[in-house]
Order: sequence, then C-alpha cells, then structure tokens
Amino acid sequence: MSKRLNSANWASLRPFGLGLRKPNNYLELWKAFRSVKGNRRYAWRILNQGTCDGCALGTQGMRDWTMDEIHLCNIRLRLLPLNTMPALDTSVLSDVSGLAGKRSAELRDLGRLPYPMLRRAGEPGFTRISWDEALRVAAGGLREARFGAYLTSRGIPNENYYAAQKAVRALGTNNIDNAARICHSPSTVALKETIGAAATTCSYTDWIGSDLIVFIGSNPSNNQPVAMKYLYHAKKAGTRVAMVNAYREPGMDKYWVPSNVESAVFGTKITDEFFGVNVGGDIGFLNGVLKHLIENDWVDKEFVDQRTTGFEDVRAALAGQSWAELEALSGASRDDMFRLAKLLGEAKSAVFVWSMGITQHTYGEDNVRSIVNLALAGGFLGRDRCGLMPIRGHSGVQGGAEMGAYATGLPGGLPITPENATKFADMWGFDVPATPGLTATDMIDAAHRGDLDALVSSGGNFLEVLPDPAYCREALARLRLRVHIDIVLSSQMLVPGAGDVLLLPAQTRYEMVGGVTETSTERRIIFSPEVEGPRVGEAWPEWKIFTELAARTRPELAQSVRFAGTPQIRAEIEQAVPFYKGIAALTKFGDNVQYGGRHLFADGRFQTPDGLARFSAVEPPALERPDGSFMVATRRGKQFNSMVHERRDGFNGAMREAVLMSPYDADRLGLPDGAEVELRSGERTYRGKVLRAPLMPGNLQVHWPEGNVLLDEARRSAQARIPDYNALVTVRSL
Repeated sequence: MSKRLNSANWASLRPFGLGLRKPNNYLELWKAFRSVKGNRRYAWRILNQGTCDGCALGTQGMRDWTMDEIHLCNIRLRLLPLNTMPALDTSVLSDVSGLAGKRSAELRDLGRLPYPMLRRAGEPGFTRISWDEALRVAAGGLREARFGAYLTSRGIPNENYYAAQKAVRALGTNNIDNAARICHSPSTVALKETIGAAATTCSYTDWIGSDLIVFIGSNPSNNQPVAMKYLYHAKKAGTRVAMVNAYREPGMDKYWVPSNVESAVFGTKITDEFFGVNVGGDIGFLNGVLKHLIENDWVDKEFVDQRTTGFEDVRAALAGQSWAELEALSGASRDDMFRLAKLLGEAKSAVFVWSMGITQHTYGEDNVRSIVNLALAGGFLGRDRCGLMPIRGHSGVQGGAEMGAYATGLPGGLPITPENATKFADMWGFDVPATPGLTATDMIDAAHRGDLDALVSSGGNFLEVLPDPAYCREALARLRLRVHIDIVLSSQMLVPGAGDVLLLPAQTRYEMVGGVTETSTERRIIFSPEVEGPRVGEAWPEWKIFTELAARTRPELAQSVRFAGTPQIRAEIEQAVPFYKGIAALTKFGDNVQYGGRHLFADGRFQTPDGLARFSAVEPPALERPDGSFMVATRRGKQFNSMVHERRDGFNGAMREAVLMSPYDADRLGLPDGAEVELRSGERTYRGKVLRAPLMPGNLQVHWPEGNVLLDEARRSAQARIPDYNALVTVRSL
C-alpha cells in the first residue's frame, strides 16, 4: 500500500473538513466512552478480543485481514452499550401501558432482559417465571401447533443458527427463516443459478489495486464504514470508483477516514464516476451497458466461449430492447450507459458491489442477474482484483443461510428436496420435512389469516423491518403463542397476544462459553472467544434455548437435538456443511478459515452441473409512472439496520422525517426545504418534510423503518419472496 501523499484524491483543503457537513467520528469515540461508563474495561476487552457483531466485514479484535491498520467504526462503538449494559428493572414490565409509544431506542436503553417473563392474554404486563416454567409453557404451545421461527442477524453466530434450524426441523417443520430473506435473498437465488455459489467470489483485498470498483445500490459509508478505509487505500493504488444509484450519496462522494492521517486531514474523493438511475431503473441501465459492450466488441470472448453459456440468447434479447426503452426505464442516457461500458471495456480488472438498493424489489433476482451478466462479459471472475460482491450489512447474515436457518434451504444451502431431507434425516436421527417452509413474510401472512398458531422470534422486530406495520401488528396479535428471544426489549414484544407471550433472555456472542463463529462477507469463518466480564441475570445462549424448546416439546428426540456446547456444534457443522471444513478446529482468538480461498472459481470451473457460468436474458420490468407521481425508496440514516442511533444523519443533515427530493422537483412544485408534505400510495400515507438532495428527478427517498407505512405488504419478488421496499406515490403539500 502506498504511503505517499496524493493531493489528487483530496476532498478539501480545509483541515479535517472543518465547517463541512460530515459525521464527526472523533465525537463517536467520546460518545462510546461515555455510554459504557462502569463497564469500560469489559468494553475494551470486547473490542480487543471479540469478532465485531456489527456489519459483516469481519475482525480479529480491532484488526482484519485486508490491511495492517486499526479496524474500528462508529457502528461497533454504538453497539457497545448493548453488550455491556446492566439488566433492566423487570417491574417496568408489570404494566406495559407505560411503555406504549416509546421509541425502540428508549426501550433498548432500559437495559438487558435478565429473566424469563410471561404475559397471559388479558394481563396488563409480564411476570417473572423460572426457565423450567417458561419451557413448559412454550412446549405446550408448540406441541401439535402450526408455528414458524425467525432469527434476525444481529450478532447471531453460526452455532446459534445451526442449532436453531436443527431444533425446528426436529419439531417437524421447515418454517424457519432469517434476516437474509429481507436483504440478500435475491442474490442467493440469482448467484446459485448463474455461478453456482451464493457468496461473494472475491476478497476485500481485491478492492485495492483493482482497475475499477462499481457500487450499485450500495452505500458502505453508512452501512460498512471501515470499507471506506479500504477505498482510501484503493484510490491511492489507482483504483477508479463508479457508483450507480438514484442518489449521489454524500459519504460515497467524499469521506474523512478518521484513522488515516492524510484522509482525516484532507478527506478523500471516493467516487470518480456517478451514474444516476431511477429507482427501479437498474435493469434498463445495466442492460444498456451490456448492449454497448457487445456493440463495441468489448467482451472477453475467450472467457465467454470457454467458461459460460447463454451469451447468444442475451445478445438476441438485447437486440430487441431499444435504446429509447432502456433510457425511459433507467432515467439515464445512452451516453451515460456508454461511459460505464467504456470504463469496463478498458478495465483489466473490476469488482461489482451491490446491496439492498438492488435486491429489495419485486424483480430483485433479475437485478442481480443483470450485474452477473456484466461480470461474465468482462471475464471479471476467478482472478485477482475481480469479482462479484453482495456486501452484507449484518455480521450473521452470510452464515445464517449456510447453516440452514432458511425456509427454502438446508445446511450448506442445499435445496429442500426429498433426497436432501433424507440425507439430513439419516445424519440427525429424525425425519426432516421434504418441502420448503414458510418464509418470514409468509409467516406473517399465515398469522394474519389465522393459519399460524405460534411464532418463535429470535431478535428482530417485524413491526420495523417489514412493510405495513399495522398489518404486522394485527398478525402478531392473532397468534396463540409468541416466544421472543432477545437481549433487550422491542416494540413487537409489547403487542397483546391472543394467548401467551414469552420473553426469554439471550446471551450476547461475547458471553457464550466455548466461543462462537461468524462468517464474513468474504466467506471468512472467524472465531470469537468468550470475553471475561459481567453476566446478566439468567440469560441463556440461543442455541441452548432452541434445543431445549425442541427437547421439551418432543422428549423422545431430546438426545438428538441437545448439544454439550459450541465445540460440539462446530464439529457437527463440519459434518453437515462440507465447505465449512476447518470450523471444528477454530478454538482461540484469531483462528479463522476462508472457505473457497481468496477467489472462488480460480480453477476455471463454476459450481454449476456443467462447470459453466450462465448468462441470463433479462427483460426490463414494465414500470409505469403516471404523470405527477414519484417512485419513493426507503433509505438508512444514522442507524444500524432498524436500530436508529441519531435523528439527524451527519452525511446529509436529514432528520428522520425528511423526504429527500431533487431540487428540480422541489422547485417545480414550489416546495422549499422544510415544507410539510404528504406522500400517498393508495390508502397509505406518510407525512414528512422536504429536503433537497442530489437525487434523480421523479424519485424520492424516506427513512426506513419510518417509511414502511407506505409499502404494500403483498408486493414481493417471485422466487426469493423478498418484500418490495419501494412505492409509487403522489405528493401533496400541507
């Protein structure tokens, strides 16, 4: 890595960007120091000895495998209180009416859940009970019941996922899902179909020195802040960065990396080329880029001929897609498409990075297929500084599906078929259902219809992460049994039930005896040891909670589902998921193994039946936008997933009620900044305040989860069943 100063990449001559709008990362350090008062030694041990439970970049304490520098970001700092705070006073739960209307942040700040708690139908609140009583109530409600289980990805390690999915299947159902469903499930579907592996094909080190990195519907400056340090080094190595998005994200334009002196003082210009597209216009734009690549003979013919199939079908499909059609859908010009095509045509190496701006659409799978097409056309796979990277925002999301905590997949990502079900039945010693289960969104639908009796939710909050919170609330209220497993309170726990509502206290990853593992975005399985420190009440590890639920519900299977500890779970994972070979040997701080090595497909073969990657003939979606209407997308601000940390976003100054709008549209409608407006989608409405932003005309953005009230719960992608987090709206001035 070059250590010489390079003024060409400087964002500003103002020292430390004084007076400019940007996050104050040094203030974050001070806030973190204050937030863990009384437990600072424990917090310091977590930072130095643990694997980060924030995004999925992956750490070894405060180091990583990409650069020899400190790896620490404000997301991890903001999570420290959750891992170090004392127990809440359970008397506040005796009557939860006093908690109604509190923000999630206020509920979390009350403290950790210390004991099992039970609320019967009609009671004003919760009463403390023993673990034995809690398991008896839960087992009684799950026995012979139609139920589903959901695990969020907040810090949940591989061991918890694996034990949970095994326990749920022992109870006779594949109704188990995790947060991957609502973030990268279209990536899983499309990547498995086209290249045979549902994971990133490269490593973070491939960013540094690549000719080109293309970010599509992704904003690491908010969601994976340490990635901006990787980009700082990439820019110094000569890498060019392109961004395809409806909004020119300020943090991706210029960023001040606090731990690099040069970047901390002068900032770093990140994005070299910006390509504005409409919300939902990605396929139109990417197909246009591919059309230019073909027409200008910028395709790696040797790679395409020897390692892929389906290219001629794509060529024919693109020939039938007019430039006018692609421009109208994308909102970008033919010349814009040519600019990116030329960058790709001239690049000898390129990495494609995408996130929820690509996946959270009804056609999310096709969005991903169109990205894969570009990578295949340029031969940007299986070699240094090249690859496809669906970047993960949760430390547990990659491992969740690979452990089999997925309604549509068994451990190792195997599809649920009679043959695969028999394989695991023989391994585990009990029958495994042979048909796919209910996804997270399907569970809510079933509960709303009265076709689901019980829900076990480990972490998460459907009232915040799924479309139409009122619909989700009604669904939760109709269940006869809800079991909420978590470390803190959430608003969904407070919804009155038709029967029993149980709260079961969980341990953090740093509290688990025997240590645990996570799988990072770059497929690195990392050991995180138990960290010495205070423990809260009677919290249990989630792997034990799930296996005991199964053992109490079906006593005859108790010996088949129980584990002695996490080392035994890792040994079984290695047996059940062959590509996780080596996980059983991870026993101490720093131990890790990257399955597949630095690059997948380095041997020239893809993980498809014939070893060839597949091009996809992607048809542009039929998106109609009546005159006077806007496409609104949901965005993240100063938050970690649905955990909102600040009401103001340091990057753009947006408050949580902001409606981001292009200056062109704001002027056209006569709306100054701060003007109150109502967005309407059918009968759904949202009220906010206009904030001018570098956004494509005809498009709006509102914060998630506040803007979920606009979303249609029935709109989902055909294969992955991911919700559509976008809506067609009209704007009315108030």
